[in-house]
Amino acid sequence: MKTALITGANKSIGFETARQLLQKGYYVYLGSRDAQKGEQAVAQLNSEGLAQVEAITIDVNNPESIKAARQVLGQKTQVLDVLINNAGISGGFPQTAVEGDIETFRQVFETNFFGVIETTQAFLDLLRASSAPRIVNVTSGLGSLTLHNDPNWKYYAVKGAYYTTSKAALNAYTIVLAYELRDTAFKVNAVDPGYTATDFNHHSGTGTVADAASRVVKAALLDADGPTSQFFSDDNAPETGISPW
Repeated sequence: MKTALITGANKSIGFETARQLLQKGYYVYLGSRDAQKGEQAVAQLNSEGLAQVEAITIDVNNPESIKAARQVLGQKTQVLDVLINNAGISGGFPQTAVEGDIETFRQVFETNFFGVIETTQAFLDLLRASSAPRIVNVTSGLGSLTLHNDPNWKYYAVKGAYYTTSKAALNAYTIVLAYELRDTAFKVNAVDPGYTATDFNHHSGTGTVADAASRVVKAALLDADGPTSQFFSDDNAPETGISPW
């Protein structure tokens, strides 16, 4: 049975991603910053008949929490097939480059960027033990620098200084990581789940959590011939599914 760890998986897109991977036969370690919320999420999945899941407490803002989660997971399995870096924050709105609070910049980058790096590095040894390791970094279509310079892009005016810059940085890290692992069995990709109705945006999004999670799962299930170092976004590029960086 293949295994997957998903950060920020006690609700929303992360939770639905866990559900869909369970339905496909994966054993899922459901990462949650809050242990109680993680257990509640597991109980909900169990009530749906999905038993191959357990909660792992992991706060990607806390290096000690990441190390502890790695130790706990290492006691449960010697192989991790999929890591989905899903945990993220927006920083609240409005957010501007001119007046943005520097501490909020740091907080958003801590979760959306540095937390991903620390989590990935912590679990890389377990991923290397897999015959087909997959890393999926959940990004945003707003992380595209190319499109942000196109006045005709539908989201051209949506330039949240904290969130956009953190996701652009995450995209850059994805490219570098994929390059370094290019001669291995790893597939490392960034996935934009789309403008989805969640607590994250006060349910203003137009997409469903189920559709968003299916995009993440698709990247997690890539076979040996699948691409690496791609920015998947059905929202930015409905015809090809590949967004410009």
